[in-house]
Amino acid sequence: MLDWLPDFLDGLFNMLSDSNREIRQAAGSAIGGFLIEIKKSTVVEFGPMVGILVSQCRNKERFNRLTAITWVQEFIKLGGSRLLLFYSELLGAIMHCISDSDTEIRQVAGYTNVDLLRLVKSTTEEFELSPLLQTLTMELDSHHIPTRMAALRWINMLLEKVRGEMNKFISELLPALLKTLSDEADEVVLTNLEVLARISLLNDCEFQRVLHAIVNLFAEDRRLLELRGSLIIRYLCTLLNAKSIYFSLAAILKGTVPGEKIVEASLLPPDELEFRSIMVQTLSLILLTARELDELRELLRSSLEPNASSEATELFIIMYGCWCHNPVATLALCLMAQAYDLASSLVTQFAEVDVTVGFLMQVDKLVQLLESPIFIQLRLQLLEVRAPYHPLLLKSLYGLLMLLPQSTAFTTLSTRLATIATLQQHLQKEPTVASKVVPNLRKMELLESFKEIQSVHTKARQRIVISQSLNLDQGS
Repeated sequence: MLDWLPDFLDGLFNMLSDSNREIRQAAGSAIGGFLIEIKKSTVVEFGPMVGILVSQCRNKERFNRLTAITWVQEFIKLGGSRLLLFYSELLGAIMHCISDSDTEIRQVAGYTNVDLLRLVKSTTEEFELSPLLQTLTMELDSHHIPTRMAALRWINMLLEKVRGEMNKFISELLPALLKTLSDEADEVVLTNLEVLARISLLNDCEFQRVLHAIVNLFAEDRRLLELRGSLIIRYLCTLLNAKSIYFSLAAILKGTVPGEKIVEASLLPPDELEFRSIMVQTLSLILLTARELDELRELLRSSLEPNASSEATELFIIMYGCWCHNPVATLALCLMAQAYDLASSLVTQFAEVDVTVGFLMQVDKLVQLLESPIFIQLRLQLLEVRAPYHPLLLKSLYGLLMLLPQSTAFTTLSTRLATIATLQQHLQKEPTVASKVVPNLRKMELLESFKEIQSVHTKARQRIVISQSLNLDQGS
């Protein structure tokens, strides 16, 4: 009878939803009996029955779906690699059932999904990736979180199992993964980032492609940058190398990626300039607050030491060039790197920067961060009143104080600086303390870079104001 089973199996399944109770019971008994025979038999043709089961997994009747997914589970256990040609069809059926409204169906589908994933992962024979990936890409658009999560775990497994073959499909897969970064569920976004991180580890080309794609996504979707930008960048820094992430993002935003055409800041449209300023502000805030970036901060603190590695110095220079799109972020970077000479000169340049409410809010936030553990070294350096860098550090902080309106942040910083003034009076007769001097690293060149980029931002904002004014005049 098993030889003829594919011819009437679909009819038997349809009887499971018959209006007559006796027919339903008889059909269920027959289907159960056939499954027992299949388990006992050593030679079974699974292929002809797979399409029937896949179709029944989408049946509107609960018992049909439950019976079909149970059969799929048994087929995977019994058929193994003999189901090689049907992996994608079976996966599609499982993905549908894994988010079923019925608890029992969801549970069976979950176990079945694990079984099929293990089977594919352990398969030594070659199989077609394209049908599997087409199914998984489609399931990333599912309205159900469990299905999207399962699809991402499958993609992650395939990247681990056949990373060489997966290279061919990254360009098709990446748009769907980037779209999923806007998912409403944080667990989906985090799992998606794990997949993107694994793609980045394939080679340097893919690493750059992923970061470029994320930057472009943020540029197109500012709301995503606002709501999820910090989460995305922080988790990528955890999964990958924070230094590489920041170095590459700075190069992308600065427009100095090797092999790509360099676009001068003066040629960028105002909208792009605004995006770069916001992006740098986001990156700076993460740098100044996230525990995941401890090693990166230590590297930056040593970047201007006399014995600093070329890697650390290059990191500071590339980040500085990008950070110039945001004045407060640039100052914060200099304070972190202990480039107090450069910081004190930057503060004086702020007189030529457009001082907006947003700018003052960023200054206020920076003063609050100066009170955080991240800047404890800077605060302790205020005690070194005889150190060569001390006047420059004081000038930088007093410059911040002068930028602030009378506020809580003003009072906080003013109180701390007043404490140092008292300390200086008590230590007037003490000998000079030997301390390091932060080297003057191309100071004039770095200052000119800051002035040039900020001038571009100012002109762009002026063009926007003029354009808005003309539109208002024409409207009236």
